[in-house]
Amino acid sequence: MISTLISAVRSLVTYLVIVVYILLAAPLGLFFAGVLRWKDGMYALGHVGVGLALALAGIRYKVTGREHVPDAAVVFCSNHESNVDPPVLFRALHRQLHILYKAELRRFPIMATVLDVGGYVAVERGDREKSMASIARGAASLRAGNSFLIFPEGTRSRTGALLPFKKGGFIMAIQAQVPIVPVVVRGGRDAMRKGSGIVRPVHVSVRIGHPIATAGLTLADRDTLVERVRAAVQDLLEEGPVWT
Repeated sequence: MISTLISAVRSLVTYLVIVVYILLAAPLGLFFAGVLRWKDGMYALGHVGVGLALALAGIRYKVTGREHVPDAAVVFCSNHESNVDPPVLFRALHRQLHILYKAELRRFPIMATVLDVGGYVAVERGDREKSMASIARGAASLRAGNSFLIFPEGTRSRTGALLPFKKGGFIMAIQAQVPIVPVVVRGGRDAMRKGSGIVRPVHVSVRIGHPIATAGLTLADRDTLVERVRAAVQDLLEEGPVWT
């Protein structure tokens, strides 16, 4: 009971501080995006905000395997268990991590500008032709040197067991001929219980595996690539958490 009360108070403080941060940082971020078109500044604001939120909520993370990440554009391929996973990976994997996002967010003009400057790629999931065009834009961004994060399961796993992988991110990697880096994140599930806004302190583990090359592969190899990467993610899951 006492621990729940402490977590509730801590969560409230976290929410209030982040709201204040957003109110202060948003005008600056819009200036960076809309006027200066300054991508580095936008990412710096994002990292400060995410880092502040994780610290206030008591969410600590430990990473192993950073030495496996090449000094070039890659597609990070991660499992997905909780709402905590994206912010932790945003901080842990790369200083400018790009994503594929739902095209519906572009209905908000300011949001569209920010996402465009950030180099994010909108995906029309209900339209195959537009979806493939989005994947092609993502591949072009990879070739330009930008790394992406994908959650190929498409949704959070409720049990921790890997769900089937969707192929879009793998097609993108093949088109760009960049490596795929398997990633496993664990521990965030206990941070927020279903239907509760209370964020509980947790230790999150991030394991980064060895890159899997796509050089020389074609779209005919996509199913084999999916199987290979999924097996690598499964192996990382079986290694257990980083925290001891």
